[in-house]
Amino acid sequence: MKKMNKITKSNLITYVMVIVIYIAAQAMVMTGNMSSLMQGLLVPLCAYVILAVSLNLTVGILGELSLGHAGFMCVGAFISAFFSKCMMDVIPMAGLRYFLALVIGAAAAGVCGILIGIPVLRLKGDYLAIVTLAFGEIIKNIMNILFIGKDANGFHFSTKDVMSLGMEPEGKVIINGPQGITGTPKDSTFTIGVILILLTLFIVLNLIHSRSGRAIMSIRDNRIAAESIGINVTKYKLMAFSISAALAGVAGVIYAHNLATLTAQPKNFGYNMSIMILVFVVLGGIGNIRGSIIAAIVLTLLPELLRGLSDYRMLIYAVVLIAMMLFNWSPKAIEWREKYAEKFKFRKKAKAEEV
Repeated sequence: MKKMNKITKSNLITYVMVIVIYIAAQAMVMTGNMSSLMQGLLVPLCAYVILAVSLNLTVGILGELSLGHAGFMCVGAFISAFFSKCMMDVIPMAGLRYFLALVIGAAAAGVCGILIGIPVLRLKGDYLAIVTLAFGEIIKNIMNILFIGKDANGFHFSTKDVMSLGMEPEGKVIINGPQGITGTPKDSTFTIGVILILLTLFIVLNLIHSRSGRAIMSIRDNRIAAESIGINVTKYKLMAFSISAALAGVAGVIYAHNLATLTAQPKNFGYNMSIMILVFVVLGGIGNIRGSIIAAIVLTLLPELLRGLSDYRMLIYAVVLIAMMLFNWSPKAIEWREKYAEKFKFRKKAKAEEV
């Protein structure tokens, strides 16, 4: 019971931290202390936090390296944007349409995670990293050559150009190859993003501290020992990976419904995006959910906060990255943190005994 209270307390601290940050940001917006540029980063920031937390489930909890998280985000983004664009006249209620887009985007990304995980997660080594990297690039390139239109006769598909669709004059192009999807309803808000962050944390934290989560972590620590006591390694690895992919799809839905035009560019859904998400996880601490949130927030907002420093902006950004890496992974820093934590616990215990 004492251990359970400790876990619950830790989870509550994480939830409260997110809520406090939300209240502080909203207060700054309402009082006019936040620039319009920073306000524009709030919704993408929510997507990045969800991506960091979900990738930590694969990298930190499962112990597998994934380099294609942006690919699952891309699947969720385009599938949900396509759905919303087609259903704008059919479902006029924005809330219901957005909810259905979230479900469809998460389901599509989760299915992709299952399809990739079934053959790859049975193997050992870095096969998952190679396959997910290839998957992310394939998805991005497919979206750049895909043309979909709709007219009275239904949907038309092509991989050449708009003229190859063969639509009637009143037909509408929904996905226009490299130009992507234009006119997706901007239903994503900062409040919705924070609610989805809390939902993501609820799913991930409860999974980690459940029986399945302990099985997943046992596979990470020693696969042979886990197999020897009857744990179905493939089942639990596939569970963690598919949930992580589905949550990345949710982040894609948030991202897509915040843009006037959604395009599959390298900066949005390419290899660099996957690496940036991995940087959030590594700098925040592998397996540390709260650290992933803080790292995503700091590293997303820092370049904009330092914009006034012009040429020195990226230099300071690099110094902060190095400092965070040393603080999280240097043996001396880890020793200092443990020593400080022990002193804090001793003082707290001493005060409790005095009372």
